[in-house]
Amino acid sequence: MTQTAAPAGTETRIESLYIDGKWREAESGGSFEVRDPATGALVGVVSGGGRADVRAAIAAAAEALPAWGARTAYERSAYLYEIHRRMTDRSEELAQLMTAENGKPIRAARIEVQYAADFLIWFAEEAKRAYGRTIPSSRADQRFLVMHGPVGVVGAITPWNYPVSMITRKIAPALAAGCTVVLKPAEQTPLTAIEVFRILDEVGLPPGVANLVTAADPRPVGQEFTTNRAVAKLTFTGSTSVGKLLARQATDQMKRVSLELGGHAPFLVFEDADPVHAAKGAAMVKVLNTGQACISPNRIYVHRSIEKAFVGALTERITRMKVGSGMSDGVNVGPLIDEDSVRRMERQVADAVAKGATVETGGARLSQDDLRAGNFFAPTVLTGITPDMDIYREETFGPIAAVTVFDSEAEAIAMANDTEYGLASYVYTHDLSRAMRVAEALKFGMVGINDINPTSAAAPFGGVKESGLGREGAREGLLEYLDTKLVGIAI
Repeated sequence: MTQTAAPAGTETRIESLYIDGKWREAESGGSFEVRDPATGALVGVVSGGGRADVRAAIAAAAEALPAWGARTAYERSAYLYEIHRRMTDRSEELAQLMTAENGKPIRAARIEVQYAADFLIWFAEEAKRAYGRTIPSSRADQRFLVMHGPVGVVGAITPWNYPVSMITRKIAPALAAGCTVVLKPAEQTPLTAIEVFRILDEVGLPPGVANLVTAADPRPVGQEFTTNRAVAKLTFTGSTSVGKLLARQATDQMKRVSLELGGHAPFLVFEDADPVHAAKGAAMVKVLNTGQACISPNRIYVHRSIEKAFVGALTERITRMKVGSGMSDGVNVGPLIDEDSVRRMERQVADAVAKGATVETGGARLSQDDLRAGNFFAPTVLTGITPDMDIYREETFGPIAAVTVFDSEAEAIAMANDTEYGLASYVYTHDLSRAMRVAEALKFGMVGINDINPTSAAAPFGGVKESGLGREGAREGLLEYLDTKLVGIAI
C-alpha cells in the first residue's frame, strides 16, 4: 500500500493517530487510502504514521505505565466492562464498517464483533484472578511468595482478516495485567481499529495507556517496536515470515514475544464418519472469511472408502455458496483482500491441475456483473491432490478446498503432521478411541473433533512449530502479559 501526500480537502480523511489521549495526524502529514475489496470504492483516508509517531506513542505508554500498573485489578476491570458495554451498543456500526473495509459478509462481521466483545468481558474478570502463591521453605525462618506484575509497554500488531477481535484479544489482557499498549493495525483495515479507540477514549482511559498508530508501511513500526528499549513485549498476528523476522529482531533485547502465525490446517475424515455431515463442516470452515482465516482447513484428507460420497456432498455445498459484496443479502463468500490474493488462487489451481488434480467446481476468478470491480474467486473443490503440488505445501488463505485420499489412520496422521505449521486441525470420526488417539498424535495447538470452531475467549488459542509462540485467550492469555517475581523473606 502506497503512502501519498495528504489530499487537499478530502472529506473522508480521518485523524487516526491516537497518542497520549489525543487524536492527531502523522508528523509527516502523509496519508493513505482504504478501499472496499468488493468494489474498489474509497472507504476512507487515514493518517500514515511513521517511526517518529511510533516513538512518541511508546514514550506516552512508558510514561503512563507506572500509574496504570499501580491501579487495582478491580479498577482496570471496570474500564474493560465499560468498553465491552459500549462496543456491544455499537456492534452494528462496527460490523458494517468492518465489511466495508474488509469485505467479509455482514453476518460474519456481526459474529466477529461479538467475539471481540467476549475478550473484553473475559479479561475484565481475569484481571481479578492474577493470583500469586506461597511456597513452603525447608528453613523454618524463611517464607517464599510468588507475585505477578505487568510486563510493561506492549507493542501490538494486528491483521486485516479479523480486524476487531484481534485487537481486543491483545489489548484486553494487556490492560487487565496493568500493561500499556501501542497498537499498529493492518494497513488494509485501520478504520475499525480507529472506532475501537474512539470507545477507549470515550470511557476515559487515562492518556498514554492505549495508543494507536495507523501506517501504510509496517516496517518502521516493527523496527521501532523491536529496537526501542521502552517496549518490553511484542505481540503479533500475521504471516510466519514476518513473525520470524520480528522474533529475530526482538531477540537482541530479549523482549517477550507472542506470535500467532500461519496455519495449514489438516481436516481428517475417517471411514466411520458421516461423509455428508463432515462435508458440511468442511464447507463451512473452508469459506470462513472467504478462506482467509488461519484456522481454515487447507488439506482435506478423506478415507478412500467414503471419498465419492464426501466429495459429492462437499462439491454440492461449495457450488451453492453465494459470492458477492458482504453487504448483500445471503452472501456466504466475500472478496479476497487484494489482487495478489486472487493471483495466488489462480497460481495454486493452475499448478495443481498441471500436476493431475481435477477441478470439481470453481477454479477461476469471478468477474461478471457486480463482481467485476472486486477481488472475487469462485469457491473451489480440487481432488487428486498430491504432495508435489504447491497447494499441498503452501497456506492457501482462500476459498479452495483441496482433497487428498488416505487408506489408514497411520497414513492420515503422518500426512497431517507433514508440515512446518501447527495451529489448528480437525478430525471427523464416531470412534471415541480413535478420536483420542489421533488428537494426541496430531502436532497442532488445537484439535476440533467433529467440531469446526474449537475457539472461545475462555479457551487458549495458539499453535506449535512455525505457527507461533504463546497463547491468546483463557488464563494463559493473561499470563502472557505478566512477569513472575519470587520474594524470599527471612523472619
